[in-house]
Amino acid sequence: MSPERPDPVTKLPATACSRSWEVAGHPVHGTAARAGFWVALEQPGPWGRDAFTESWLDPELGVRLQSACAQAGGRLVLIRSVSDHRTRDDGAPRQVFLAGDLGGATGGPWLVTGAIVDPAELLRLDLPALLDGGPDAVLAALPGLRLTDAGILLVCTNGKRDVCCAVRGRPVALEGSRRRPGQVWECTHTGGHRFAPTGIALPSGHTIARLTGELAVAVVDAEARRELCPDTLDAAHDRGRSHLELPVQAAEGWVRARTGETALEALAGSVEAGDEWEATVLVVHRDGRRWRLRVHKELTGERLYDSCGSGPADARAFVVDELPSR
Repeated sequence: MSPERPDPVTKLPATACSRSWEVAGHPVHGTAARAGFWVALEQPGPWGRDAFTESWLDPELGVRLQSACAQAGGRLVLIRSVSDHRTRDDGAPRQVFLAGDLGGATGGPWLVTGAIVDPAELLRLDLPALLDGGPDAVLAALPGLRLTDAGILLVCTNGKRDVCCAVRGRPVALEGSRRRPGQVWECTHTGGHRFAPTGIALPSGHTIARLTGELAVAVVDAEARRELCPDTLDAAHDRGRSHLELPVQAAEGWVRARTGETALEALAGSVEAGDEWEATVLVVHRDGRRWRLRVHKELTGERLYDSCGSGPADARAFVVDELPSR
Protein backbone atom coordinates (compact mmCIF):
# COMPACT_ATOMS: atom_id res chain seq x y z
CA MET A 1 0.00 0.00 0.00
CA SER A 2 1.42 3.31 -1.06
CA PRO A 3 1.56 5.72 1.89
CA GLU A 4 0.70 8.59 -0.49
CA ARG A 5 -2.74 7.17 -1.33
CA PRO A 6 -5.83 6.85 0.87
CA ASP A 7 -6.52 3.43 2.34
CA PRO A 8 -9.00 1.86 -0.16
CA VAL A 9 -11.09 0.37 2.67
CA THR A 10 -11.23 3.11 5.31
CA LYS A 11 -10.58 6.04 2.92
CA LEU A 12 -8.21 7.44 5.56
CA PRO A 13 -5.31 9.49 4.17
CA ALA A 14 -1.67 8.61 4.77
CA THR A 15 -1.52 11.35 7.42
CA ALA A 16 -4.21 9.63 9.54
CA CYS A 17 -2.54 8.75 12.83
CA SER A 18 -3.51 5.06 12.85
CA ARG A 19 -2.38 4.59 9.26
CA SER A 20 1.03 6.14 9.87
CA TRP A 21 1.71 3.90 12.88
CA GLU A 22 0.29 0.79 11.20
CA VAL A 23 2.56 1.23 8.18
CA ALA A 24 5.56 1.86 10.46
CA GLY A 25 4.86 -1.39 12.33
CA HIS A 26 6.35 -0.46 15.72
CA PRO A 27 5.41 -2.54 18.79
CA VAL A 28 2.48 -1.31 20.85
CA HIS A 29 3.63 -2.86 24.14
CA GLY A 30 3.47 -0.52 27.13
CA THR A 31 0.93 1.97 25.77
CA ALA A 32 -2.20 1.18 27.81
CA ALA A 33 -3.74 4.07 29.73
CA ARG A 34 -3.19 3.53 33.47
CA ALA A 35 -6.25 2.59 35.50
CA GLY A 36 -6.66 0.44 38.59
CA PHE A 37 -10.40 0.05 37.94
CA TRP A 38 -12.94 0.97 35.27
CA VAL A 39 -16.40 2.50 35.50
CA ALA A 40 -18.40 2.37 32.24
CA LEU A 41 -21.62 4.40 32.19
CA GLU A 42 -24.14 4.22 29.37
CA GLN A 43 -24.65 7.65 27.83
CA PRO A 44 -26.72 7.68 24.63
CA GLY A 45 -26.67 10.50 22.13
CA PRO A 46 -23.79 12.46 20.60
CA TRP A 47 -20.41 12.89 22.27
CA GLY A 48 -18.19 15.94 21.87
CA ARG A 49 -14.43 15.98 22.14
CA ASP A 50 -14.73 16.08 25.93
CA ALA A 51 -17.66 13.72 26.23
CA PHE A 52 -18.06 14.22 30.00
CA THR A 53 -19.01 17.86 29.45
CA GLU A 54 -20.20 17.71 25.82
CA SER A 55 -23.00 15.16 25.79
CA TRP A 56 -26.48 14.75 27.23
CA LEU A 57 -24.85 13.97 30.59
CA ASP A 58 -25.07 16.86 33.04
CA PRO A 59 -21.62 18.47 32.61
CA GLU A 60 -21.18 19.23 36.32
CA LEU A 61 -21.93 15.61 37.17
CA GLY A 62 -19.65 14.43 34.39
CA VAL A 63 -16.74 16.39 35.83
CA ARG A 64 -17.46 15.13 39.36
CA LEU A 65 -17.61 11.49 38.30
CA GLN A 66 -14.52 11.71 36.11
CA SER A 67 -12.54 13.49 38.83
CA ALA A 68 -13.63 11.06 41.55
CA CYS A 69 -12.57 8.05 39.49
CA ALA A 70 -9.22 9.60 38.56
CA GLN A 71 -8.43 10.63 42.14
CA ALA A 72 -9.13 7.07 43.30
CA GLY A 73 -6.80 5.60 40.66
CA GLY A 74 -9.35 4.48 38.08
CA ARG A 75 -11.03 5.70 34.94
CA LEU A 76 -14.53 6.58 33.85
CA VAL A 77 -15.70 5.99 30.26
CA LEU A 78 -19.05 6.60 28.64
CA ILE A 79 -20.54 3.82 26.54
CA ARG A 80 -23.46 3.41 24.14
CA SER A 81 -25.03 0.64 22.14
CA VAL A 82 -24.36 0.65 18.42
CA SER A 83 -28.11 0.17 17.86
CA ASP A 84 -29.11 3.16 20.02
CA HIS A 85 -30.32 5.96 17.76
CA ARG A 86 -32.20 8.10 20.29
CA THR A 87 -32.50 11.75 19.34
CA ARG A 88 -33.18 12.95 22.89
CA ASP A 89 -32.53 11.88 26.46
CA ASP A 90 -35.70 10.04 27.49
CA GLY A 91 -34.57 9.33 31.06
CA ALA A 92 -34.51 5.56 30.55
CA PRO A 93 -32.35 3.47 32.92
CA ARG A 94 -28.69 3.26 31.95
CA GLN A 95 -26.44 0.21 31.87
CA VAL A 96 -23.33 0.42 33.99
CA PHE A 97 -20.29 -1.83 34.32
CA LEU A 98 -17.69 -1.70 37.09
CA ALA A 99 -14.47 -3.72 36.86
CA GLY A 100 -12.29 -3.95 39.95
CA ASP A 101 -9.32 -5.65 41.60
CA LEU A 102 -7.43 -5.82 38.30
CA GLY A 103 -4.26 -6.80 40.13
CA GLY A 104 -5.89 -9.85 41.68
CA ALA A 105 -5.32 -8.92 45.33
CA THR A 106 -8.56 -10.62 46.38
CA GLY A 107 -8.63 -13.46 43.91
CA GLY A 108 -8.83 -11.89 40.48
CA PRO A 109 -10.62 -9.20 38.49
CA TRP A 110 -14.39 -9.04 38.78
CA LEU A 111 -17.18 -7.36 36.83
CA VAL A 112 -20.42 -5.95 38.21
CA THR A 113 -23.27 -4.78 35.99
CA GLY A 114 -26.86 -3.61 36.06
CA ALA A 115 -29.06 -0.60 35.39
CA ILE A 116 -29.28 2.70 37.25
CA VAL A 117 -31.85 5.43 36.78
CA ASP A 118 -29.70 8.41 37.76
CA PRO A 119 -25.95 8.58 36.95
CA ALA A 120 -25.48 10.48 40.23
CA GLU A 121 -26.03 7.15 42.00
CA LEU A 122 -22.41 6.36 41.14
CA LEU A 123 -21.30 9.03 43.60
CA ARG A 124 -22.33 6.64 46.40
CA LEU A 125 -19.55 4.22 45.46
CA ASP A 126 -16.51 3.58 47.64
CA LEU A 127 -14.20 3.93 44.65
CA PRO A 128 -10.90 3.05 46.44
CA ALA A 129 -12.44 -0.35 47.24
CA LEU A 130 -12.44 -1.12 43.52
CA LEU A 131 -8.65 -1.12 43.49
CA ASP A 132 -7.96 -4.10 45.72
CA GLY A 133 -11.27 -5.24 47.17
CA GLY A 134 -14.07 -7.56 46.18
CA PRO A 135 -17.41 -6.49 44.72
CA ASP A 136 -19.27 -6.47 48.06
CA ALA A 137 -18.80 -2.74 48.65
CA VAL A 138 -20.17 -1.96 45.18
CA LEU A 139 -23.18 -4.22 45.64
CA ALA A 140 -23.91 -2.68 49.04
CA ALA A 141 -23.84 0.85 47.61
CA LEU A 142 -25.84 -0.07 44.51
CA PRO A 143 -27.95 -3.12 45.46
CA GLY A 144 -29.61 -3.23 42.05
CA LEU A 145 -26.34 -4.36 40.44
CA ARG A 146 -25.08 -7.94 40.21
CA LEU A 147 -21.85 -9.81 39.75
CA THR A 148 -21.46 -11.30 36.27
CA ASP A 149 -19.28 -14.03 34.81
CA ALA A 150 -19.47 -12.45 31.35
CA GLY A 151 -16.81 -10.31 29.72
CA ILE A 152 -17.24 -7.14 27.70
CA LEU A 153 -15.26 -5.12 25.18
CA LEU A 154 -15.39 -1.33 24.93
CA VAL A 155 -14.35 -0.04 21.49
CA CYS A 156 -13.40 3.62 21.19
CA THR A 157 -15.55 5.39 18.58
CA ASN A 158 -15.19 8.99 19.76
CA GLY A 159 -14.83 10.65 16.37
CA LYS A 160 -14.88 14.16 17.84
CA ARG A 161 -11.64 13.24 19.65
CA ASP A 162 -10.02 11.54 16.65
CA VAL A 163 -11.41 10.58 13.25
CA CYS A 164 -9.54 7.25 13.20
CA CYS A 165 -11.56 6.01 16.17
CA ALA A 166 -14.85 6.71 14.42
CA VAL A 167 -13.91 5.42 10.97
CA ARG A 168 -12.15 2.29 12.20
CA GLY A 169 -13.82 1.68 15.55
CA ARG A 170 -17.50 1.74 14.60
CA PRO A 171 -17.39 -1.18 12.12
CA VAL A 172 -15.64 -3.30 14.78
CA ALA A 173 -18.21 -2.39 17.43
CA LEU A 174 -21.04 -3.10 15.00
CA GLU A 175 -19.73 -6.54 14.02
CA GLY A 176 -18.83 -7.48 17.57
CA SER A 177 -22.19 -6.45 19.01
CA ARG A 178 -24.03 -8.29 16.25
CA ARG A 179 -22.31 -11.52 17.19
CA ARG A 180 -22.10 -10.94 20.95
CA PRO A 181 -25.14 -8.77 21.82
CA GLY A 182 -24.78 -6.71 24.97
CA GLN A 183 -21.07 -7.51 25.30
CA VAL A 184 -19.47 -5.11 22.80
CA TRP A 185 -20.07 -1.39 23.28
CA GLU A 186 -18.94 1.88 21.75
CA CYS A 187 -16.99 3.99 24.23
CA THR A 188 -15.38 7.39 24.63
CA HIS A 189 -11.67 8.15 24.39
CA THR A 190 -9.39 5.61 26.07
CA GLY A 191 -6.00 6.87 24.81
CA GLY A 192 -3.92 5.70 21.88
CA HIS A 193 -6.05 6.61 18.87
CA ARG A 194 -2.89 6.07 16.77
CA PHE A 195 -3.59 2.35 17.29
CA ALA A 196 -7.26 2.47 16.22
CA PRO A 197 -9.43 0.49 16.34
CA THR A 198 -8.55 0.22 20.02
CA GLY A 199 -10.52 -1.09 22.99
CA ILE A 200 -10.58 -2.10 26.63
CA ALA A 201 -11.51 -5.66 27.63
CA LEU A 202 -13.18 -6.03 31.01
CA PRO A 203 -12.76 -7.24 33.65
CA SER A 204 -9.08 -7.88 32.81
CA GLY A 205 -8.30 -4.26 31.88
CA HIS A 206 -6.46 -5.56 28.79
CA THR A 207 -6.01 -2.79 26.22
CA ILE A 208 -5.89 -3.96 22.62
CA ALA A 209 -4.78 -2.26 19.41
CA ARG A 210 -5.94 -2.78 15.81
CA LEU A 211 -9.10 -4.69 16.62
CA THR A 212 -11.18 -6.48 14.03
CA GLY A 213 -14.70 -7.85 14.30
CA GLU A 214 -13.31 -11.36 14.58
CA LEU A 215 -10.89 -10.32 17.32
CA ALA A 216 -13.70 -8.55 19.20
CA VAL A 217 -15.63 -11.80 19.46
CA ALA A 218 -12.54 -13.76 20.53
CA VAL A 219 -11.69 -11.15 23.17
CA VAL A 220 -15.18 -11.25 24.70
CA ASP A 221 -15.12 -15.04 24.83
CA ALA A 222 -11.67 -15.05 26.47
CA GLU A 223 -12.82 -12.52 29.09
CA ALA A 224 -15.69 -14.86 30.00
CA ARG A 225 -13.04 -17.51 30.72
CA ARG A 226 -11.12 -14.86 32.70
CA GLU A 227 -8.22 -15.21 30.28
CA LEU A 228 -6.49 -13.00 27.75
CA CYS A 229 -7.27 -13.61 24.11
CA PRO A 230 -4.30 -15.53 22.60
CA ASP A 231 -4.74 -13.87 19.20
CA THR A 232 -4.00 -10.46 20.75
CA LEU A 233 -0.77 -11.40 22.53
CA ASP A 234 1.71 -9.99 20.05
CA ALA A 235 3.51 -6.71 19.48
CA ALA A 236 0.88 -5.50 17.00
CA HIS A 237 -2.09 -5.82 19.38
CA ASP A 238 -1.10 -6.14 23.05
CA ARG A 239 -0.88 -2.65 24.54
CA GLY A 240 -0.89 -3.98 28.11
CA ARG A 241 -3.10 -4.41 31.17
CA SER A 242 -4.13 -1.04 32.53
CA HIS A 243 -3.25 -1.56 36.20
CA LEU A 244 0.44 -2.15 35.42
CA GLU A 245 3.20 0.46 35.18
CA LEU A 246 4.15 1.12 31.55
CA PRO A 247 7.53 -0.71 31.63
CA VAL A 248 5.84 -3.69 33.30
CA GLN A 249 3.13 -3.65 30.63
CA ALA A 250 5.84 -3.85 27.98
CA ALA A 251 7.79 -6.56 29.82
CA GLU A 252 4.72 -8.70 30.45
CA GLY A 253 3.68 -8.30 26.81
CA TRP A 254 7.14 -9.45 25.69
CA VAL A 255 6.87 -12.56 27.87
CA ARG A 256 3.31 -13.41 26.84
CA ALA A 257 4.20 -13.03 23.16
CA ARG A 258 6.96 -15.61 23.59
CA THR A 259 5.19 -18.05 25.88
CA GLY A 260 1.57 -17.75 24.74
CA GLU A 261 0.51 -17.46 28.38
CA THR A 262 -3.13 -16.35 28.63
CA ALA A 263 -3.88 -16.81 32.35
CA LEU A 264 -4.41 -13.47 34.09
CA GLU A 265 -2.66 -14.45 37.31
CA ALA A 266 0.20 -16.45 35.77
CA LEU A 267 2.70 -13.57 35.66
CA ALA A 268 3.86 -11.03 38.23
CA GLY A 269 6.08 -8.15 37.17
CA SER A 270 7.94 -5.51 39.13
CA VAL A 271 10.38 -2.70 38.40
CA GLU A 272 13.76 -3.46 39.99
CA ALA A 273 15.31 -0.14 39.00
CA GLY A 274 14.73 2.77 36.67
CA ASP A 275 11.79 4.89 35.60
CA GLU A 276 9.11 5.09 32.93
CA TRP A 277 11.69 5.65 30.16
CA GLU A 278 14.22 2.98 31.06
CA ALA A 279 13.84 0.25 33.65
CA THR A 280 14.96 -3.20 34.67
CA VAL A 281 11.85 -5.33 35.11
CA LEU A 282 11.58 -8.76 36.69
CA VAL A 283 8.73 -10.97 35.44
CA VAL A 284 8.05 -14.16 37.38
CA HIS A 285 5.80 -16.99 36.24
CA ARG A 286 3.87 -18.92 38.85
CA ASP A 287 5.69 -22.07 37.73
CA GLY A 288 9.01 -20.52 38.78
CA ARG A 289 10.34 -19.23 35.47
CA ARG A 290 11.90 -15.76 35.65
CA TRP A 291 12.84 -13.11 33.10
CA ARG A 292 14.99 -10.06 33.82
CA LEU A 293 14.32 -7.53 31.10
CA ARG A 294 15.67 -4.14 30.14
CA VAL A 295 12.76 -2.01 28.97
CA HIS A 296 13.63 1.28 27.34
CA LYS A 297 11.74 3.76 25.21
CA GLU A 298 13.65 4.65 22.05
CA LEU A 299 13.26 7.11 19.21
CA THR A 300 12.29 5.19 16.08
CA GLY A 301 13.89 7.72 13.71
CA GLU A 302 10.51 8.60 12.20
CA ARG A 303 8.05 11.42 12.60
CA LEU A 304 4.55 10.02 12.92
CA TYR A 305 1.10 11.32 13.79
CA ASP A 306 0.04 10.63 17.39
CA SER A 307 -3.34 12.16 16.57
CA CYS A 308 -5.14 13.19 13.41
CA GLY A 309 -5.56 16.62 14.95
CA SER A 310 -1.84 17.31 15.33
CA GLY A 311 1.24 17.41 13.14
CA PRO A 312 3.95 14.72 12.94
CA ALA A 313 6.27 14.29 15.91
CA ASP A 314 9.28 12.17 16.81
CA ALA A 315 7.96 8.64 17.38
CA ARG A 316 9.04 6.49 20.31
CA ALA A 317 8.39 2.85 21.16
CA PHE A 318 9.43 0.49 23.93
CA VAL A 319 12.25 -1.94 23.18
CA VAL A 320 12.65 -4.99 25.42
CA ASP A 321 15.91 -6.89 25.80
CA GLU A 322 16.49 -9.94 27.96
CA LEU A 323 19.24 -9.63 30.58
CA PRO A 324 21.34 -12.45 32.05
CA SER A 325 19.60 -14.09 35.00
CA ARG A 326 21.15 -13.64 38.40
